[in-house]
Amino acid sequence: MIIREASPTPTARSPAVQKADTTLVLGLGNILLTDEGTGVHVVTRLAETHAGREDVEFMDGGTLSFSLAGAIVATDSLIVVDTAALGAAPGAIRVFEGDAMDQFVTTGPRSSVHEVSLSDLLAVTALEGLLPRRRALVGIQPQDMDWGDRPTNAVAQAIPAACEAVMDIVNRWQS
Repeated sequence: MIIREASPTPTARSPAVQKADTTLVLGLGNILLTDEGTGVHVVTRLAETHAGREDVEFMDGGTLSFSLAGAIVATDSLIVVDTAALGAAPGAIRVFEGDAMDQFVTTGPRSSVHEVSLSDLLAVTALEGLLPRRRALVGIQPQDMDWGDRPTNAVAQAIPAACEAVMDIVNRWQS
C-alpha cells in the first residue's frame, strides 16, 4: 500500500457521509526534528510491511492541518501515531482508545509543534457529527525534538513495538 499524503479535501457537512470500511492509520510529525517525526516513520514502516492489506490505509499526516479532516470524517476507525509527553522514559509507548484518547489529546501535556493540534482536528469532526466511532492514539515518548533527520536511538528502538501496537488494534477492530 502507498502512503497517501494529506491533500486539501473539504470536510463533509452531513452526518449521512458514507464511512469507509478501512482503518485509517495516520502518522503525525515533522521528520526534520528527530523524535518529532516518529509517527511518520512508524506509518512508513507499516506501509512497507503491510502493503497488501486493503482494509488499512496508511497516511503520512505530516505536521497536521485542517485538510486532514476530510480523511478523518471518511473513516469510522482511526489510529493516530505521534509523539506524546507521557512523563516516561524516551521510547515508552502508551495506547489511548476512545474516550481515553479524547481526554488525553484535550487535557494532556503538549509536546507537539504541529500547526494545529490533534484536539482541534478532532473537535472539527465532532462538531460535524462525523468523529470516527473507533479512535486510538499510539503515543511515543520523545527524547529530543531538535533538528535531525532520524529519531534518537531510544525512540528508533521503539518503532517496531509501536508498529506492533498499531497492528494489534487494527486486527482487534477488524475481527
